Amino acid sequence: MSDARDEAAECIFCRIVRGEIPSQEVARTAEAYAFRDLNPQAPTHVLVVPVRHAANLGDFVAAAERDEVGHVLALASQIGREASPGGYRVVINEGVDGGQTVHHLHLHVLAGRALTWPPG
Repeated sequence: MSDARDEAAECIFCRIVRGEIPSQEVARTAEAYAFRDLNPQAPTHVLVVPVRHAANLGDFVAAAERDEVGHVLALASQIGREASPGGYRVVINEGVDGGQTVHHLHLHVLAGRALTWPPG
């Protein structure tokens, strides 16, 4: 049985945060790291991840320190507003049915074009 340290050691996003895997950094705070998605779905497609490993939004919120969730959301908002003052979208997928493929919470910030609804 693995523990959270084992998960974080193997997690691709944890490795990106630690600089073990190169990424195109957009922003970094003590609580979150933002980088360009390798498979962009819009002209601006940035991933915002908490520095602390959490498999998904539910796990992150359950174990969050005071203001930690707000810091991650604030960074996503800042990136979206700077990329497209006319509007942007923040997407969080959780679980297989929700479309989550990497099990480290990540927020997709999509901007730079008109985004349609429903999303998929």
